[in-house]
Amino acid sequence: MSQQQRLVGWLGGFGSLAAAYTVFQSLYGLLPSGLGGDAARYSVAVTAGLGAGVAVWLAAALVRSRQAEQAARTRQSGPRPTDPGRLTELTSATYAALTAQLCTLDDPATGARLTGWTHSLGEPGWRRPTATGTAYGLHLTLDLGAADGRLSSGELVRTLWALRLPDGGWSARSQGTQARPEVTALVLGALARAGADPDRVAAEADRCAAAFTRELDRTGHELTHVVTTVLRGMLRAAPHERDRLRTLRDVLVAGVVPDPARAELPRWGYRLAAPQGPSSALHTAQAVVALDRTARVLGEESDAARAAREGGVRWLLACPEAPHDRCLDLENLREEVRRPRTDEPDREEVLNVRHFTASWLVRALLTPGAQEVVRVRGARAVWEEQLTGAAAAVWRGQTDGIWTWVRDDIGELRRPMWMTYQGLSALRAHALWMYQP
Repeated sequence: MSQQQRLVGWLGGFGSLAAAYTVFQSLYGLLPSGLGGDAARYSVAVTAGLGAGVAVWLAAALVRSRQAEQAARTRQSGPRPTDPGRLTELTSATYAALTAQLCTLDDPATGARLTGWTHSLGEPGWRRPTATGTAYGLHLTLDLGAADGRLSSGELVRTLWALRLPDGGWSARSQGTQARPEVTALVLGALARAGADPDRVAAEADRCAAAFTRELDRTGHELTHVVTTVLRGMLRAAPHERDRLRTLRDVLVAGVVPDPARAELPRWGYRLAAPQGPSSALHTAQAVVALDRTARVLGEESDAARAAREGGVRWLLACPEAPHDRCLDLENLREEVRRPRTDEPDREEVLNVRHFTASWLVRALLTPGAQEVVRVRGARAVWEEQLTGAAAAVWRGQTDGIWTWVRDDIGELRRPMWMTYQGLSALRAHALWMYQP
């Protein structure tokens, strides 16, 4: 028990007795003598004194309860991500889990030997590597800097090319055999980062960008998640496509709306076209990250893009809740991407997308542009508080280096590859910012 809790407990015990005695003495002396004699006066004074004592005791008990709850929450959070050596231990555990769950098989569908991961670690009844799981696994391999040969980025690159659809591009396993821009951009970003054949990557990026227009993919063009994912992938895979990057940037900027609840600051919802939906810290953070990277790759930024990006940072910093490791802005979200099926237009293809919000907040607040906004506005204390809280929330989501998502409908635990990549990359970025040689 802390010194503050002991003090509150002592005050609760002694203070309740003192309050009871004080009220008794005061009332006994003030009550008129005609009130049924001394016995009646004594009874009224005792009753009032006991009531005051109980009230003081209950108030102290409430304070003790809140302090105990806060202490329990602090203990539940576990070690801080800034404790020395913690990130090293975590990355070692992540690497061990990835190597243990690596899938390798000869695939009759592609005629190739596949090496990679399924969508989630430990997924029952599924052993064939998927494009999404393997792309995130490649990102993780590059982040971990694997040095002992158990994870080969070359084999992962070869597997991703083997999983390419016959007409080009990639899709999630729930999306069928038509390439989808958000998955294709994810894979191309990983391939480009790993140093895959740049001409081949550029050709696929060109095909992806040509198919991602409002006319050909209206659904994707209206969703913040899809546009930011495609933009981030194109920035890695085709930084020379400046006109297409500007077009995607402008689509994103056009979807920003002012938020009356936060001083009319610009924010994003899950949609870029009306109705945009409620304010979303997750989608605002995704937009801030995408716009910041675009400005740096292009080496220039339009006035509208700058205003939207900087306003989005200020909107994130204006979160009115505390503590910032458990505020509503950090709540994980899920959304559905619905498109008409090409083989059966009367039916819809549904992609369930889940978002690790705290990791996106860490990324957005650590962008160079966000740090410049903080410096200009003198908001470092607020920024550090929110950044530290978001990093603590990210850290809290992992066990032995692997992040877990609880399925909303049945309470089943899943360990998606994307969540571990996002959690680890956010903590890695935070650790680099914290490092002071």
